Amino acid sequence: MRRHHHPRRRQLSSDSDIDFRGDDDDDDEDEDEEEVEEGSSAARRRRRIKMKCLSCKEDYGDNDAGTCRECYEEAGETEEELKREIDDLKSKVNFLRLLSVGPGPVGPNCITRPNTPCFSDVVLVASGSKDSDGSQCISPSIPAHRAVLTSRSPVFRAMLETEMEETLSGTIKIGDVSYDALRAFVNYMYTAEACLDEHMACDLLVLAERYQVKHLKTYCEKYLMSKLNWENSLPYYAFAHQHGAKSLLEAALSLIMDNMDKLSKQEEYMELVEKDPRVVVEIYEAYLSKQVNTAAASKDPSAKA
Repeated sequence: MRRHHHPRRRQLSSDSDIDFRGDDDDDDEDEDEEEVEEGSSAARRRRRIKMKCLSCKEDYGDNDAGTCRECYEEAGETEEELKREIDDLKSKVNFLRLLSVGPGPVGPNCITRPNTPCFSDVVLVASGSKDSDGSQCISPSIPAHRAVLTSRSPVFRAMLETEMEETLSGTIKIGDVSYDALRAFVNYMYTAEACLDEHMACDLLVLAERYQVKHLKTYCEKYLMSKLNWENSLPYYAFAHQHGAKSLLEAALSLIMDNMDKLSKQEEYMELVEKDPRVVVEIYEAYLSKQVNTAAASKDPSAKA
């Protein structure tokens, strides 16, 4: 009898072992499935998370950047503007630095001391204006300092460091200029600032060219370029041509090339033909050159072969 019981026991034992092992496998599979579900749900939560821009505080996506694309591009443009402003300020500081030297230490940044000959006062007088009856107009004198004038203008430096009439008398007469323009010119020499309109900008540019005040010339040229349009491009081109304002000349010529048909019918065009035909010839040469280049570029490359 025992012989019959023992195999059955062994069979039951083996069966039970198999069943136990099957339960363990099921539990492992269930745990794996739960981990996969938790991982996928975590991934979905991460995808749903929106990054908040540090600048505009708006949600913009799930990348790791600190700012959105719009704020990033705007920051780049702002940086460029700040760089330009810094360059302008550096240029103004360099312009305002006194480089004149008198007795004592000598160097590129050495500022003259008081009571030296370089600080002797001078006055400037606008001697070019006339009354309505043609008589010479006597305008008020404008006081200045030799140190300032000589540090801003190489022409004033050459004038005041030699024994010329202006050096001996202390009076500098400037012709073909109004009192207001001369006053603005002297004020700019001290402050590097001027209140401009188109007429004043032209007057100051002329003075800046005459006395080689490059900073002022650039300042006026930029202002005139901001006022440039196709209607005034011809007179501005002639003005820039006369006074060597290269940037203004190129900007005006570009507008003339684009509006040649309209400009050739203007009264200013006929006046320019009578007053300065050489300038008109140069304009037409540039216009024809542009037409030739445009025609050459529009041709089919296969036609050349």
